[in-house]
Amino acid sequence: MTVARRTQQLSVLIMSTTAFTMCFAAWMLFAVIGIPIKELLALNETQFGLLIATPVLTGSLVRLPLGIWTDRFGGRVVFFALMLATVPPIFLISYATEYWQFLLAGLFVGLAGGSFSVGIAYCARWFERDQQGFAMGVFGAGNSGAAVTKLVAPILLVTFGWQFVPMVFAGAMLITAIAFWFFTYEDPAHRISSATTLADQLKVLRDPRVWKYCQYYSIVFGGYVALALWMTKYYVAEFGLGIEVAALLAVCFSLPGGVLRAVGGWLSDRHGAHKVTWWVMWVSWICLFLLSYPHTEFTVMTVDGPRSFEIHHNVWFFTFLMFIVGVAWAFGKASVFKYIANDFPKEIGAVSGVVGLAGGLGGFLLPIMFGALLDLTGVRSSAFMLLYGITWVSLVWMYWTEVRTRDVLHDEADEAKPEPAH
Repeated sequence: MTVARRTQQLSVLIMSTTAFTMCFAAWMLFAVIGIPIKELLALNETQFGLLIATPVLTGSLVRLPLGIWTDRFGGRVVFFALMLATVPPIFLISYATEYWQFLLAGLFVGLAGGSFSVGIAYCARWFERDQQGFAMGVFGAGNSGAAVTKLVAPILLVTFGWQFVPMVFAGAMLITAIAFWFFTYEDPAHRISSATTLADQLKVLRDPRVWKYCQYYSIVFGGYVALALWMTKYYVAEFGLGIEVAALLAVCFSLPGGVLRAVGGWLSDRHGAHKVTWWVMWVSWICLFLLSYPHTEFTVMTVDGPRSFEIHHNVWFFTFLMFIVGVAWAFGKASVFKYIANDFPKEIGAVSGVVGLAGGLGGFLLPIMFGALLDLTGVRSSAFMLLYGITWVSLVWMYWTEVRTRDVLHDEADEAKPEPAH
């Protein structure tokens, strides 16, 4: 490989990761400014869940067409146009006064979430197969944009008011888009043939493996997005913290859930996507079980009379569990896309689009379901009960389709024992 080609690889990876970080930060904007908006409009929990999840809906639905367009037109031009399209709606959030106006603006801001299916295919094609897991993991570390929002937005909110926050994010998005255009490259060889029809691109979606990967991604990414949106408010309501401290503690989940994705990609290259994903699901299952346990008080009749006991996570143990879940899901997000790079190298745009769509829809539906469950039961940890159930489904599905025929302990890459198509 020439020095010039290597330089182009690194430039594409660095700028794509930076651009995705900015897009993800904008995508998570309502996780912070949604709290004062909730108070301003006197929203209930379900309405709040819909408000913070609305951008996720659009970002999910556009992932498949954006992935297809990336295969056809190239990632550079699609990524640049997408970022420019989000600047006006982000800026206009500052001028919204009614609930429907915030929802409408959120739908257009949500386009930023579609950047993942563009960037993941764009970056992967610049690297050799044995480096794709790491490259996609580095790009996916842009999920840490959720942590950027939680670190930056509360400071701006407290200092200047919530209306100032979207203005800053719109300006940052515009600057990032311009820098991306000037420091990235396009390789025509990465595009599919013009003779390939849309129907040809979508044929791969008939493969059952695609839908299994959608299920995996719905928890490791959909759950990550949902909790990244939900956790600041959860800390405020459950532990009585101020928004600045709550957002800072929420970063303990969001940051490792983003930046450690690169480590997950490296592990997937080294040990195989199957092995990494299996252990990710088990770690998630255990932690979510502990997080699901609600604040409980009970009385036991002893020989000395009744004694009362209380079971409740303190804020530090809760944050520790959230950190572990964040690390596990970072690895899982990378391993799912290593599966895709291994099994569908020629259709990575279309497959990553539909898998990303499934994960994004999880990120959209889960906060609404969190709010509805809280309104229905009054138990805040019901959000974790729901995630625990989804993880259980993934474990069962993975066992019946993969684990029974593979060794999850032996150090052998997935490529050596590919899963047969069904």
